[in-house]
Amino acid sequence: MPISQKTLNSGDVLMFKTVNQRVSIVLLLIAALYLIIAYQIPSYPYTEVDADVIPKTLGWLLVLLSASLFFLKDSDSEEQKERRKIPKKEIGVLLVVAGFILVYIALLEIIGFVLVTGLFIFFCSWFLGYKKYITNAIVSILFPIIMYLMFTELLKLSLPSGILPF
Repeated sequence: MPISQKTLNSGDVLMFKTVNQRVSIVLLLIAALYLIIAYQIPSYPYTEVDADVIPKTLGWLLVLLSASLFFLKDSDSEEQKERRKIPKKEIGVLLVVAGFILVYIALLEIIGFVLVTGLFIFFCSWFLGYKKYITNAIVSILFPIIMYLMFTELLKLSLPSGILPF
């Protein structure tokens, strides 16, 4: 049955009406790319749970959730459209935080997980307006140390030590 011109003009068939449908398509494409990469992880013959289990599970979960988002009934009200608009002042904040993340990624191997994570937490929190500097410093020191010990001692996974001697 051919699609009539009236159907094409109304946008019922070929257009995505809601923001949920548009976002779900983008997420589905990301999930597909992620799954292609996840299925290239080599498997090891003598392991109970292979290294590719979590990435594949997360990829399929993203496919499932993006498909459910596509079919979710949601109409765009004016209030929702207004809430989605990001003020220009906040775009600058988002860009600076993205810059912090890029610097974090660039320095992770060089300086090490503990130091870079501590500096990232402290300066990002400070930039975002957290004024309790002592609490911020304690969290910035304790959190990366605890995470480092959990990964290296409990899970037996290595994290970049960088300039630290351990």
